[in-house]
Amino acid sequence: MGAGRWRRIRLPLPRLHTTVTASVWSPDQRTDRLLVAHDGPEYAERGGLAAHAAAAGRYHLALLPPGDRLDWYAACPAWADSLALDILPRLRARLGAGRAVGTGVSLGALAMLHAQRSHPAGFAGLFLQSGSYFQPRHDRQEAGFRHWARIIRYVRRVRTADSGPAVPATLTCGSAEENLANNRDMKDALAKHGYPVDLAVTRGGHDWDNWRNTLDPHLTTLLDRVWPD
Repeated sequence: MGAGRWRRIRLPLPRLHTTVTASVWSPDQRTDRLLVAHDGPEYAERGGLAAHAAAAGRYHLALLPPGDRLDWYAACPAWADSLALDILPRLRARLGAGRAVGTGVSLGALAMLHAQRSHPAGFAGLFLQSGSYFQPRHDRQEAGFRHWARIIRYVRRVRTADSGPAVPATLTCGSAEENLANNRDMKDALAKHGYPVDLAVTRGGHDWDNWRNTLDPHLTTLLDRVWPD
């Protein structure tokens, strides 16, 4: 296990009229590699992400608190702009890091894809678990969600686009999830746009146990592709 330390970095978000504080783990060895996670505290504690970073010992891990996640993570332009134009530049400057790999689960995966496609310059790769890529034909049970229409419009734009800003991407989804069909459709859309993309269908459901058990080998493989030694 690599040695490292935690620090807290304050991140003003003028577009959202608030401030969040990220918890950041850095290895003792110098590195310009950065993994940024939505739902950071839970992803670290329940999803195993902190243990993965410490075991790898070769990248900074920035854990972003969810804030108003049901708004910010639902294909919200203000959050995509805040992440790409405020958060990532500040983290890179503080850490001496380059382009980030972004990760998230459920709505957090949708939001990370939205940010990368809105502002591709800051991203080197994507690890998206059980993304909430809602479509009417698959997800009518979600129609009561307050930002259903916004997500539907965004997913339709991605799926009908002719191209996109491709980076290496891995999608994961449990075989028992309602999200599986829309994850398969999103994988096909990203492949059409030139993303080197994989979809790993794993045993399990829409929960932290499944997401934690999926980090190895799938996150490890993606990071090896983005950051070859």
